[in-house]
Order: sequence, then C-alpha cells, then structure tokens
Amino acid sequence: MHPATAVLPHDHDHDHDHDGEHDHGHGHSHGLIDDSIKRSREGVRAVSVSLAVLGLATVLQALIFAASGSIALLADLIHNGGDALTAVPLGIAFILRSKRAEGHAGLAVVAAIFISAAVAGGEAINRLVNPSTPTALWALALAGVIGYAGNWIAAKVRTRAGRRLSSPALIADGDHARADAYVSLSVILSAVVVAIGAPIADPLIGLAITVVILRITLQSWRTVRGG
Repeated sequence: MHPATAVLPHDHDHDHDHDGEHDHGHGHSHGLIDDSIKRSREGVRAVSVSLAVLGLATVLQALIFAASGSIALLADLIHNGGDALTAVPLGIAFILRSKRAEGHAGLAVVAAIFISAAVAGGEAINRLVNPSTPTALWALALAGVIGYAGNWIAAKVRTRAGRRLSSPALIADGDHARADAYVSLSVILSAVVVAIGAPIADPLIGLAITVVILRITLQSWRTVRGG
C-alpha cells in the first residue's frame, strides 16, 4: 500500500462513561455538562424572577409605610425585603453550579429570615412602648394585597424550580414565600382593626408576624439540613 494512502490505526475507545451516561452516536458523553449548565441557568432564572417580584413589592410597601407608619406593614416589608435578597446567595450558588454552595446559600436564607424576624419584633415592641396610630388605612390595606401577590408569585416560581432541580434551598425559599403571602394578609387585618378604633392591634399584629417568621425560620432550617 502506498504510504500516502495508509490508514493509521486509531484508538477511538474513549472512556466517557460519566455516571453511566454514554452517547452511542459519537462515542462522547456531554450529558452531565449540559445538564449542569441547564440547571444553573434555570436556577438563576428562578431566583432572578423572584428577586424582581419581591423587590418591586417591597419598594411599593415602603412607599406606603412612609405614609401610614404601620408597624405591621413595617414588619412585613422588612421580611419581604430580606426574602428578596436571599436570591443573591442562591443565584451565586447556581452560577457556580455547586451543590455545596447551594447548601451554604440555604443557610444564608435561614439567617436572613431570622434577622428579619428580630428586626420586626424589635420595632413592634418599640411601638407598644411608644404608641402611634397608623394613617392612610386604605393604602395600608393595599400594601397587604401587594405583599400577598408578590409572595405568592415568588413562591410558585421558587417551588416549581426547586422541585425540578432537586434544590432544598430553593424549596425552602418557596415554602417561606408561600407562608409570607398569608402573613401579608395580616396587614389588611391591621388596617381594618385600626379603622374600627383599636390602634394597639397594629404593633400586636407586628409581633404576631414576628412569631410566624420565627416558625418559618425553623421549618426552613429543617428543610435545608435535611437536603
């Protein structure tokens, strides 16, 4: 055989069996890499959407708080703001495509929930000591609706993505937001009770919100540790 036409032996027996995955069409398996990139993008998308939704809700609630001075609303918006910011460590974890980073992000979520509870509780106690009647009650009720809607949307986005991606941190954050949606309804209750002449109910509702947040903290901790 002429040297120019000689076929040199070629060993195409590559070992690309990653976790049992093998692409029989090309002898190469990129499934693990592709799934990792897809998971990262979907995770980042979920936390970005929830950050935008809760961020907007928090800004609107803050504007209404400036007009009403409601401690129940303050507790809710502090918590919603902290909840929105939990998207930051979760987003970083998904960008890094690291399960360990997701675990750390889950712990950051729990810490943020606890800190928001502490701040809200402190403000409620201060208002009990130094009473003040909330104003702009219609706007206050609207703030409760805004908080409910923002948290419900964020919960749907986080929980669905968390289940698809098997991410305990995202699932914990979704459960947290879902509970927060009902907590926000207490702001509407505060507006109603103050309107009928019981302004002391506002800081008491703020304290009740604090207790609920602490319960959510414990539940989220168990979810993250269990994952």
